[in-house]
Amino acid sequence: MRGRSTRAEFEAALSTRATAPYVLRLYVVGMTPTSTRAITNIKTICEEHLNGRYDLEVIDVYQQPQLAQGEQILAVPALVKKLPLPLCTLVGDLSNVERVLLGLDLLKRT
Repeated sequence: MRGRSTRAEFEAALSTRATAPYVLRLYVVGMTPTSTRAITNIKTICEEHLNGRYDLEVIDVYQQPQLAQGEQILAVPALVKKLPLPLCTLVGDLSNVERVLLGLDLLKRT
């Protein structure tokens, strides 16, 4: 029956998800203390939990306001997870590690 996935296909899909690269955009406003904290926090989280499987782009909305408009960013700092899907946006200095890990789908919800 073709409509059903085999166990091997399911395990392969899980394995691919576990190694999928993360594409992240962090929107900040200048080098304010909150922006600096958010940059430091997300870099630490990525290094500890993504083992180099990420691409992090930091965007200053003062320098590139059109990018923030395109993403409909209304508050900063804001982290946008582009890949893997689903898309997710987290706002704040990213100091709540558990919340960030949940948003990045790196921690199982209980």
